[in-house]
Amino acid sequence: MLRRIALTVATSAAASLAALSATPPVAYADSLPLLPPPVSGTDTTDRLTVTVDKAGEGHDGTFELDCHPAGGSHPDARAACEQLDRKTLWGKSPFAPAREGGMCTMQYGGPATAHVTGTWAGRPVDATYRRGDGCEIARWDALVPLLPDVGA
Repeated sequence: MLRRIALTVATSAAASLAALSATPPVAYADSLPLLPPPVSGTDTTDRLTVTVDKAGEGHDGTFELDCHPAGGSHPDARAACEQLDRKTLWGKSPFAPAREGGMCTMQYGGPATAHVTGTWAGRPVDATYRRGDGCEIARWDALVPLLPDVGA
């Protein structure tokens, strides 16, 4: 009896490993291929334009952000680049949209919107941010200080 169980477990494990190795890598929810980690040093491809609207006085406007090294017209370029570096992982885009159909709190975070375009880690970026529910608020807050801190 134990031998039959051990044989079943071994066969199941082998089949699972074969299936996993045949599965292509998972792409981002926003259909981008897997991102490499950010390049440090003299990488000039990390350049973003951030447009913020209805976020309140002192937050609205269009800002340029260059990273590696940090620069541009963004009010806190160094901190924004550091946050993006922390959020950039293999298989996870810092700009991925909130998961479609996810369980989100029905709270309203205000009328603020943001649009981020450019290139990050060698990949094109075109991401829109709102604060219409808990998932969108969390997505926005995860990129503060790239996006302004407009929380209550």
